[in-house]
Amino acid sequence: MRYIVVFSILLVILTVIAIPAVIIWGIDDWNREPAVANLPQVYRGEDITIKVYMHEIKQIVSMNLEDYVKGVVAAEMPAEFELEALKAQAVAARTYAVKHMALFGGAGSSEYPGADVTTDHNNSQAWHNETTLKAKWGANYAKYWGKVSRATNETKGLIITYNGEPINAVFHSTSGERTASAKEVWGFDYPYLKSVACTWDQKSPRYQDTKEITLTELEARLGTDAGIIAAAQSGGSASIAGVIDFTDSGRVNKVRIGAKTLTGLEVRQKLELRSTNFSVEPAGDKLIFKTFGYGHGVGLCQYGANGQAKENQNFRQILTYYYTGAAIKNIFGS
Repeated sequence: MRYIVVFSILLVILTVIAIPAVIIWGIDDWNREPAVANLPQVYRGEDITIKVYMHEIKQIVSMNLEDYVKGVVAAEMPAEFELEALKAQAVAARTYAVKHMALFGGAGSSEYPGADVTTDHNNSQAWHNETTLKAKWGANYAKYWGKVSRATNETKGLIITYNGEPINAVFHSTSGERTASAKEVWGFDYPYLKSVACTWDQKSPRYQDTKEITLTELEARLGTDAGIIAAAQSGGSASIAGVIDFTDSGRVNKVRIGAKTLTGLEVRQKLELRSTNFSVEPAGDKLIFKTFGYGHGVGLCQYGANGQAKENQNFRQILTYYYTGAAIKNIFGS
């Protein structure tokens, strides 16, 4: 009889307490927001590690993704900028990282096997550590680091996508009236990297520049086969150079200098101009190049983003303006 009573009590406990608890726990688990589908289960939390090749010390260093993003924002955008502009930069930087991370199916760094990204700004995003930032910001270090950290923390996990995939979130300093499309700069057509008007970057210190180059230096940079000195002697300085045609965004597509026909990109690289949005005028024994904007001109315009933020545009509005048809998603699924 005693065993029957004990069994009955255990049955009641199991029915009233244990089973409902299991059911409630299961329902709570079903209601959770799913994470990105291709993210391994072990990483469906907030600690994602990225492998960064530090070109200064020639080593691959593993760090938290969000810490990496903070270092990129601090290196790539002036900390004096508006918070919403810094947030836009943080999302773009995170998108670039996720796009290249092996964890998310990216190819990693082509230059440094085993690394997802590198700190070499020539083929990846720039990145600064604490020592560099303290030297850069001085007495403003605590203030600026707090601002960069806030921009990163308040956009945690957010990336830019197109058709559900991370985009090539390229950016530049100053566009000069319009951004450029990827097709006109690199020959690859991305639906989210189209040319759009940009009137918010005119206060950029790099908005306009003038560079004078002597004919002798010009021939040294372009090669004697350009025949620049000979052209000047035979036809005068006016016959030395002229723009042949422009891209859809108003940048130089092709230009003739001496006996050579060059692309705008070739001239920018060889003459170290700020952009391919330039004009050229002869002046005696030299040419005067006037440029507008700074950088390749594709994607997010940083000074334009700051100008939009000053007009109360938030980071989502800024990003979806510069990246046509893109959406903002969370890699953690919430």
